[in-house]
Amino acid sequence: MSQVPIPPTVETKGMLYFARMLDKIRKHASGELREDFTPRLGQGFDGMCTAYLHVAYPALVERTLAGGSDEEILDWCIEQGRGTPLNAVELLVWNTCLTNAGIRDFASEPLAHYKAEAGLADRDDIDTIFAFMAIDER
Repeated sequence: MSQVPIPPTVETKGMLYFARMLDKIRKHASGELREDFTPRLGQGFDGMCTAYLHVAYPALVERTLAGGSDEEILDWCIEQGRGTPLNAVELLVWNTCLTNAGIRDFASEPLAHYKAEAGLADRDDIDTIFAFMAIDER
């Protein structure tokens, strides 16, 4: 059965979106991920997240599929990439960037495209990528 990933607002050690990215990896590997998510795996917020953590997406996929909790995999990312845990300011910057993505920024054009594609172009209340995800993935 085809499924959507968990919401991007689920936190792992204070970090938004990370759990969703791992959920997509796991669901894709088991054949449970809704098909329209497949072309963008490792791109968009996935790519931003792995870049922020300084790890390669293919390495993260391999580590995720090897097993472990989201927290253990985030710890692995820190060890393999950044070298130091995310501090409160880095978490604030990451979380704020993602929760506001689409409001006159790098994600505005993709958001407009996603809304149009979904027949939601007239929905002014959908002003961020997170808001679009909440509506699109019901």
